[in-house]
Amino acid sequence: MTTLITGANRGIGRALLDAMLADGRDVLGTHRDAANGPFLQLDVTEPDSQCDLAGTLGDRGLDLLVCNAGVLLDGDEALDHGYRPDIWAQSFAVNVMGVFLTVQAVLPHLRRAGGKIAIISSQLGSNTLATGDRYAYRASKAAALNLGRNLAHDLAPEGIAVGIYHPGWVQTDMGGATAAITPEESATGLIRRFAALSLDTTGEFLTWDGQTHPL
Repeated sequence: MTTLITGANRGIGRALLDAMLADGRDVLGTHRDAANGPFLQLDVTEPDSQCDLAGTLGDRGLDLLVCNAGVLLDGDEALDHGYRPDIWAQSFAVNVMGVFLTVQAVLPHLRRAGGKIAIISSQLGSNTLATGDRYAYRASKAAALNLGRNLAHDLAPEGIAVGIYHPGWVQTDMGGATAAITPEESATGLIRRFAALSLDTTGEFLTWDGQTHPL
């Protein structure tokens, strides 16, 4: 079983990579700035980089694609005078378009193996958790959730299931040191969710610990 994880150099992505490697799985991780070493180079916003990644995979099948790469750029922005256009553009480029371009690039490899797709979104993308602030991040994660549910619809006839996940409030650079759970705890729960993903559950939005999250 071959797994590909985007944004695997730190945080939740790195915890997922390490956990799967420790379990003896065949897993590949990407990093935007990787020049060599254990990561495949991928800038999820660049079509040429996506094409290069697909070429590197050759005729390899993918059993699981984890779209984890993401950015939070507006944590300290003020409503009255913040949220520059470039923050909006980059948030959507990475968190939404980057997911789509990655799926598009490796879809032949997923088809070859009858694989699955896991999209890491956030509870902040839920319409029911409208507590304000972080507008660009919230909007981009809501779009990623919508994207995942529509991909689930279109890919179900091909046998490819798509799950969308809230990874928890995690102690990473993005979540902060006071967050509720460690990257390892999040990864352990997410890996269980990936294993349970099937055509019967495709399109569902779940938390890292298996709870159905309101859309």
